[in-house]
Amino acid sequence: MKPPAFKYIAARTVDEAVKHLATHGEAAKILAGGQSLTPMLNFRLLHPEVLVDINPVKELDFISERNGGLSIGALTRHRAIENSKLVREKYPLLAKAAEEVGHLAIRTRGTFGGSLAHADPAAEFPMIALLVDAEMKVRSAAGAKTVKAKDFFVSYLASAVGEGEILTEITLPALPARSGWGFHELSRRPGDFAIAAVAAIVKMDGGKCAEARISMAGVGPTPLRAPAAEAFAKGKALDEAALKEIGKKAGESADPSNDVHASAEFRRHVVGVLTQRALKSALDLAAKS
Repeated sequence: MKPPAFKYIAARTVDEAVKHLATHGEAAKILAGGQSLTPMLNFRLLHPEVLVDINPVKELDFISERNGGLSIGALTRHRAIENSKLVREKYPLLAKAAEEVGHLAIRTRGTFGGSLAHADPAAEFPMIALLVDAEMKVRSAAGAKTVKAKDFFVSYLASAVGEGEILTEITLPALPARSGWGFHELSRRPGDFAIAAVAAIVKMDGGKCAEARISMAGVGPTPLRAPAAEAFAKGKALDEAALKEIGKKAGESADPSNDVHASAEFRRHVVGVLTQRALKSALDLAAKS
C-alpha cells in the first residue's frame, strides 16, 4: 500500500514547525516517529496535504531532572527512555512501561510525545501520564499552554493537541516519598497491544495505605483511573481481602467494549487480577523504601 500524495516540510525549530502548522491548518499533520501515522497513511485513513517533519528539531529530544521528577522532550524515543540511567533512577515505573511498548524497531523509532498525542487507550505511556498527573506543554503560533493529564486524553485517538498545535514537553512530578509502584499487563504475545494493563502507586504509613493510585489501559476510550478503588484503599492495611475488593472496584471502574480480542466481561476480570498484582508489587517496593 502507498500513502496519498502530500507536500513534505522539514522543520528545524519549534517556531518553524508551528509556523508551518498555522499556515496550512487542518491540511497539515506532524511527522515524528511515524509508528502510528505511517500505517494510517498507507491504509488511506488520513489524507493530509502537508507533512511537517519535526525530527530535525533537536530541542525536543531530551530527558532531564526537574524538582525530583522528570522533564522529557516530545521527540524523545521510547528506546532512550527505556535505557536512560536517569529514568531508571528517578522513574523506574516509566522505564518498565517503556520495555512493554511494541517491538524493538517501534521503540527505537517511536516518540514519547507521539504516543501521548496519538492517545491510543491501550498504550502504556498515556496510562502512566494519567497515573502520575503529568503535565503536557503544548505550543502553537499563538503561544504555549500546559494541559494536565486528566484533561489531555479526550476520547479514542483524540487528545487536547488541536489544529496548529504541537506537544513539546512532558513533565512528570516526583514520585511520592516512601512509595512503591507496580505495572502489569496482559497481551497475546510480547509486543502486541495490551488486552488490559494496570499501573499502581502505593504510599504506606504505619502499615496502612496513605495513598493509592491506579491507572488502567485498554479498557475504555481513554486511559482511566479507578477512583472508587483508590478511595477504598486509603487507610487500609491492604491484606488479601482488601486487595481483592480493590481489584473488584477497579474492574467496575473500567469501561471496556467487546472486540475480536476479548469480551468486555473478560477485560473487567483481567483488570481486577492485574490491579491486585500491581498493588502487591507496589507494596513490596514500598516496604523496601
